[in-house]
Amino acid sequence: MKLRVLGVLSLLSVAMVIVVCGAILTSASRELTQEVQINRVAALNRLAQVAYDAAADGDSTQLQREMDRYSGLYGEGVLIRLQDGTLRSGGLSEDRADVRDAVARANLNLSDTTLAPLQPFGTGSEVISRSFGSASQVLGEAVLEVDLDVAREKLRERWLVVGLAAFALGAVLLLGAARVTRWVLRPVHRLNSAVTELEATGRTSQLPEDGPPELRELSRSFTTMARTVSDSIESQRQLIADTSHQLRNPVGALRLRIDLLQLELQTSREQSAAAGVLAELERVEDMLDGVLKLAAAEHRASEDSARGTLGPASASGKAAIDPFPVLQEEAERAGPAAQRAGASIVLERPPNPPVLLACNPAELAQMVGELLNNAIKYAAGARISVGVRERAGAAVIEVSDDGPGLAADERAAATTRFWRSPQHRGIRGNGLGMAIVDSLAAANGGRLVLAERSPHGLNACIEFPRPSTRQQDQGPPHG
Repeated sequence: MKLRVLGVLSLLSVAMVIVVCGAILTSASRELTQEVQINRVAALNRLAQVAYDAAADGDSTQLQREMDRYSGLYGEGVLIRLQDGTLRSGGLSEDRADVRDAVARANLNLSDTTLAPLQPFGTGSEVISRSFGSASQVLGEAVLEVDLDVAREKLRERWLVVGLAAFALGAVLLLGAARVTRWVLRPVHRLNSAVTELEATGRTSQLPEDGPPELRELSRSFTTMARTVSDSIESQRQLIADTSHQLRNPVGALRLRIDLLQLELQTSREQSAAAGVLAELERVEDMLDGVLKLAAAEHRASEDSARGTLGPASASGKAAIDPFPVLQEEAERAGPAAQRAGASIVLERPPNPPVLLACNPAELAQMVGELLNNAIKYAAGARISVGVRERAGAAVIEVSDDGPGLAADERAAATTRFWRSPQHRGIRGNGLGMAIVDSLAAANGGRLVLAERSPHGLNACIEFPRPSTRQQDQGPPHG
């Protein structure tokens, strides 16, 4: 957009400079032409008067003397034809076609004293002519050669001055166009950045009110709208977190009452009914835990996105770590649950040298734990592999299994909140695990990628960009 606006203003500026320069140069050419024409016509009239006197007296000596003096002074030829002969000076003769034409027109009593407008480039001279005599009789014709080289040199000097002035004016106008473009588009760019920030983080900073009045009003309106949207999003997030947290107390009290009630129940039917209620209560507790974790993860992702809009330097707060100890600890923690489900967890050998990544260790442990629990729950009896590797310049945490896996459309929807595959409806779960991992990965500058494992199964990868040298120097790798 900047190039388009600047291009239009530049074209208008150049067009204006060309029009102004054209008018100035045309006026200069006309002025010099008129100046030369007035001087030469005056000289021609004086020579014609002397020629008339010579024709009346029958003595052309004084006329020839005047003609020679003029040609010697100005370097221009003169030709005067009298009834008894033709006088010449400065090398002007009837051999030139333009001189013959001028004499013929003057013989018809047609004065030709108009010069064509001067052009800065070119050579050669022009001739002007007039007749002299009485009112009823033409006694002769006077032709004067006009040397235009001096006038052309003056015109070229003016062209040079005007060209330099035009260049300076054009530079000033282009600079002004660039400043006007920045002045007009700066609020637009800020507004675009604010929209991107609002989309990514749910909040945005207040826009400065500058630029044209219409854009200042637009900035004020957007700031008000963004503040309202941010407050609404934050209120919704806080409502979910507060509600989930506040429900913990009544749910805990309800569990205690059910436990006490089970002690009083006598028949197996009553015990079975109480067990069903307890199972549903545990499901509610799992869902509340999942909602709290998801709310915390989304809040972390929002904070990280907000910091990311400040520039690359904001990402340097995370020190580079060796993720292998975290993977080892989470694999050991999930081992008993895997054995109960008939699955096995295989921890791959650590890479040498270690692959470092910039991530919060506690959040990395939570992500790996969620992926392991997901594999144990939905790929019962499968072989689960956990490892870290480097791929295409990125550090990758990989948790894969050889279970039934997910179809392509199911993998695309797996990070949606409360989404569950139709084939897993009979398995206890709340559909929040992958959403939590996806949000925490984004909060740490990474991303969750789900892919099919050959010949079957699911490959869950968390990809992190390789840390910078500065991040690696912030702390030693764990190991």
